[in-house]
Amino acid sequence: MEHAYEVMTGYGYKIGNIDVTLILERPKVASFKPAMKDNIVSLLHTSPGRVNIKARTHERVDSVGELRSLSCHVVLTLEKTDEVPVS
Repeated sequence: MEHAYEVMTGYGYKIGNIDVTLILERPKVASFKPAMKDNIVSLLHTSPGRVNIKARTHERVDSVGELRSLSCHVVLTLEKTDEVPVS
């Protein structure tokens, strides 16, 4: 993520919002979510209000529901900054 941050800022962008969806049956991630959010905020130099993490199950369907795998979907928006990138 550090490299991605450097590329993003090099092109004159900053984080708009980040939405993370974890799809897994186990483990329950409620106790891990604050630390995960803190790591994302720190690595991408953004504010906590711009990061959302949620988890859901796959209702015991396919390999995710059968506890053989997990899935993570991330959608983020970038905002153009007014700052001129330094070359």
